[in-house]
Amino acid sequence: MSSELPENTDSPAVPTPAPSTPAQAQTQQIQIDDSNVVTNYCYTNFCRVTGTPEELIIDFGLNPQPVGIPTVPIPVTQRVVTNYYTAKRLLHALMMTLERHERAFGVLEVDVQKRARGNNG
Repeated sequence: MSSELPENTDSPAVPTPAPSTPAQAQTQQIQIDDSNVVTNYCYTNFCRVTGTPEELIIDFGLNPQPVGIPTVPIPVTQRVVTNYYTAKRLLHALMMTLERHERAFGVLEVDVQKRARGNNG
């Protein structure tokens, strides 16, 4: 798999806060250079969130036994370390995306027991 990615011209612009003077009231856009991004495609059905007073640590892995209590250790394959400000922006972006998805396709039930009962009558 090549690490080179096509240039992304469809990326949404991220507006910056409006300047305080009317002459500067134009919305500015942040430019993103993703030419050196390394993409590791992986599927995850498990995450663990831990942290320190300065950073948030999010581990991702694949739980081979997604129902019940796992009997073997879950291998963590990806880790994201971020500050709390970026984590809060990520939370907001994820919440907006999930709300949009649920409006289009219905509520996502995270309790597997409720989902199983819902499908069986």
